[in-house]
Amino acid sequence: MQNFLSSWSQAATISIGFFWMALWAFMLGYFVSSLIQLTVTRSAMQKTMGKDGPKSIALGSFFGFISSSCSFAALATTKSLFKKGAGLAPSMAFLLASTNLVIELGMVIAVFLGWQFVVGEYVGGVLLILLTWLLIKITRPKRLIEQARERLDDGADDEETKGQSLKETLSSSKGWESISKKFVMEWKMVWKDVLIGFTVAGVIASFVPNAFFEALFIGSDTENASNPAFYYVLAQTVVAPFAAFFTFIGSMGNIPLAAVLFSQGVTFAGVMAFIFSDLVVLPVLRINAKYYGWKMALYLAFIMFSAIVISAIGMHYALVALDALPDSSSAIQSTDREFFKVNYQLFLNLGFIGLTAVLAYFYIRQRAKKSEQSTSRSLKEKIMLGLTSLCALWLTVGLIIAALI
Repeated sequence: MQNFLSSWSQAATISIGFFWMALWAFMLGYFVSSLIQLTVTRSAMQKTMGKDGPKSIALGSFFGFISSSCSFAALATTKSLFKKGAGLAPSMAFLLASTNLVIELGMVIAVFLGWQFVVGEYVGGVLLILLTWLLIKITRPKRLIEQARERLDDGADDEETKGQSLKETLSSSKGWESISKKFVMEWKMVWKDVLIGFTVAGVIASFVPNAFFEALFIGSDTENASNPAFYYVLAQTVVAPFAAFFTFIGSMGNIPLAAVLFSQGVTFAGVMAFIFSDLVVLPVLRINAKYYGWKMALYLAFIMFSAIVISAIGMHYALVALDALPDSSSAIQSTDREFFKVNYQLFLNLGFIGLTAVLAYFYIRQRAKKSEQSTSRSLKEKIMLGLTSLCALWLTVGLIIAALI
């Protein structure tokens, strides 16, 4: 019993410590994302992405890069773009870029995994887009595209938003109210994923033995685990998306878990495949099926899975050739107790907490001007809320145990 309580307190400390280390990156990323969303109109995106050519792919990737990193928000925006006439490949470029090329994701990866994984995220993200485009061109799913468009054609049109200039946004009270609204919306979309993700990372780091990772990710127990034989690299890269498939964790929430996997000997390719797999998890598959039908949803999952495996392995051996493959010691070790040191992260967190307080003030002020109608929660939202409540209770009790031990 004593060992269990000790592991529980350790898990809670690790979860909170991981979140503290990444907090400034989250807040900076969402602030920048909010500014971009206000100054770039969606109509500009839609008018330039109607064909599956290089220009449309590049524009779809760019618009995804400057948009939200929330997988579920990206799915909704992608559906809107596709429904209004954007090609399938540019729509997928937008979706992949919005979950793999965004600023805040790179910041969090840098905190937990190091520069090689940041390079892998961005270069690999571009490879994902190019490979998905190539696979779509090879397979030519014309009938699936027609069926998906018919399914989405309900005669409704999405609300257009008017863009603001950056100067206008930052120099007016109304602009800061708009920023605060976007900022809060970003957090509302991801806080459940983030809370679950960091809690799961702490639980795995404290309770799951190394033998589990060695059995699941073949080759992680070899003498040269960071760069084993090709067979092991391939096996781990294929297994990683399946390991991620049944999670509810989005792209921002699974980074601390990816750090745990890397510290346990999983290869660079396996970890990158796990990070890239936020768009082939079960909730995403269900949402795509709701939007486009099951045939299209399974088709998209298949081409993204193929692109993930090829991209991750390609990035792995590119770093091997450059003698730049990271060692697992570069990942944040779960046994590290100095999460709350007086260092640059402390001052960055305090600075961005202050900025968040300012945004919270403007959000509360503009919300007080108009009443918001409450909406009923879906079954998925109720399940997620229940899971987050359990996570919050787990962390609270764990911290109390840590204080008493």
